[in-house]
Amino acid sequence: MATIGKRRVGDIALGFFLLCHPVPVSFHIIAVTLFALLAAWPRPVWGVVALVIAAHAAMQLSIAVLNDYCDRRLDILSKRNKPIARGLVLPREALIFGIGLIVLMFLLLLPLNPLALLFSVLYLACGLGYNLGLKSTPFSGVVFALAIPLIPVYAFVGVGNSSPVVFWFIPVAALLGIALNLANSLPDIEEDAANNARTLAVILGVKGTLAACLSLIIGVLLLTSILALTHLVAVRFNIFLPALLLVSMFVVALLILGRLVQVVQMRKAYFYVLVSTCLVLAGGWLLSIFI
Repeated sequence: MATIGKRRVGDIALGFFLLCHPVPVSFHIIAVTLFALLAAWPRPVWGVVALVIAAHAAMQLSIAVLNDYCDRRLDILSKRNKPIARGLVLPREALIFGIGLIVLMFLLLLPLNPLALLFSVLYLACGLGYNLGLKSTPFSGVVFALAIPLIPVYAFVGVGNSSPVVFWFIPVAALLGIALNLANSLPDIEEDAANNARTLAVILGVKGTLAACLSLIIGVLLLTSILALTHLVAVRFNIFLPALLLVSMFVVALLILGRLVQVVQMRKAYFYVLVSTCLVLAGGWLLSIFI
């Protein structure tokens, strides 16, 4: 592990900031915020909404922090820019910080619906299982497929909305979750393969991963459209159709970026565009249902 003789306050602050994986965690916080506001519309109880968001943020941060703690030895070999590998944060500090965030999550959940605690614990179990070794197996995609649907369900039950429509989120979010997992793994396919990690993305390869991501997005487009056209889920088409049009534009962007992913630096861009696609697709569909 890289060492810094005497760590400055700025070094430690930077280390903890990087340890929190701010960009990916921000996407999760944005998602749960949108779901919570949507679930509470049109009369949100702001204190409850704030607790739902804060508890989920604490959980996501704990998973992110403990991910770097679990990967600290591998990061020394292959990702020396990580905060623990650089010596900005000590392993025991990361472990204490991660556990402290879990405790904070439980404290924030106490005033909420007990179902919010149940779904949070299930999500936390998926996240910790991923950190503790499932990420290096084909089951990493399964973990994402199980975890991602829990976000909207958690947000809805957290604010006291148990609409039956919530359960249609599960297949939609599961498909999007697998796509997100594959796109997130895209930048590390060669490195993971070299380290004998058998992730789903490694098994599929770069081209297979790109094809799977697009297929899953198109699958969700078809599923939500069928649900709307058959009136199994009532939507406002003046909201749903513009969302579909915007998603179609994102799909074109993904097709263009897919031709550039041989350049490793472009793979992060692909991931962020795919995340935006998922947010617009899921958000537009939900807005068309509840607004």
